[in-house]
Amino acid sequence: MSDTTTPGDTAEAAFLAELKAFEGRAIDAQVAPDPVNQAMIRHWVEAMGDTNPVYVDAEAAAASVFGGIVAPSAMLQVWPMQGLRTLDRAPDATDAQSQLLNLLDAHGFSSVVATDSEQEYFRPLRPGDHVTTESVIDSVSAEKATGIGVGHFVTVRIDYLTTERELVGRQRWSLLKFRPGTGRGAAPAAPAPDAEAPAAPRPKRPRPGTTHDTQFFFDGALRHELLIQRCIACTTLRHPPQARCDRCGSYDWDTVTSTGRGEVYSFVVVHHPQVPAFDYPMPIGLIALEEGTRLVAQIVDCDPADVTVGMPVEVTWIDDGDDLSVPAFRPVGAR
Repeated sequence: MSDTTTPGDTAEAAFLAELKAFEGRAIDAQVAPDPVNQAMIRHWVEAMGDTNPVYVDAEAAAASVFGGIVAPSAMLQVWPMQGLRTLDRAPDATDAQSQLLNLLDAHGFSSVVATDSEQEYFRPLRPGDHVTTESVIDSVSAEKATGIGVGHFVTVRIDYLTTERELVGRQRWSLLKFRPGTGRGAAPAAPAPDAEAPAAPRPKRPRPGTTHDTQFFFDGALRHELLIQRCIACTTLRHPPQARCDRCGSYDWDTVTSTGRGEVYSFVVVHHPQVPAFDYPMPIGLIALEEGTRLVAQIVDCDPADVTVGMPVEVTWIDDGDDLSVPAFRPVGAR
């Protein structure tokens, strides 16, 4: 039998074997900086709008099936978070996860996007529990062609334990390390030009998916009007838009026009993954409007390092063609 394996096939198989060798390798454990505590629980439920009293009301919690205050299950991965750290991995890093990601980077799979997260909860966490993690690289896929690019899926399994070694939760999360410019909408590679060519036009922003309940918001944005949905029955303002009022149950609604003034309630600065339609680093804020609702929007006309919680902001508009305008916010007085 003749050998029909091509050099390309051999190199690809060798690279996959190198990736697969990481499966089962442990990742550095994390110890939560602080025990589960009431203050952080309160911050979380206020930010998420969760009004279940078992998280903050000792009397109500004592009368519940839990017998006392518990933390929301979805906070599981919050407790061992280590705070802000550099986004750069050292090229000579010795931990398994960094070595794997550096290897993928070296082979051109330099972009990353989180794709999936599954969590199991074995018991609720209570104030005083101290969480640690034990993690392992669960799997590395063969090369896959996806809509955003050709790449490899990396799945990590994380066990959450107390310092007494009790397993309280488990998470599997996956990310895709992909080669930029290989997605469904990527243009074919062009030969090197003889002379300097004009810059290609910037791609348009991704268009939002709309429904009957949200179309009014984008129609108003095209007119540079920041509209807030209002329940006709009880006058409650709400955002994001929805079909039914959470307070009184009414399906009847109209809109009011916001002044566009507010302040930064919270924010993040996005570095990766990068989409060609945007500039990076890109501050994204949770804006508390003076009418009382909040919305997520880009913060513009200021250095990302100057964004602060509580910063007064005002609406401006980003027009992207004839069919899309989106609200953004800038520091009051900025032009």
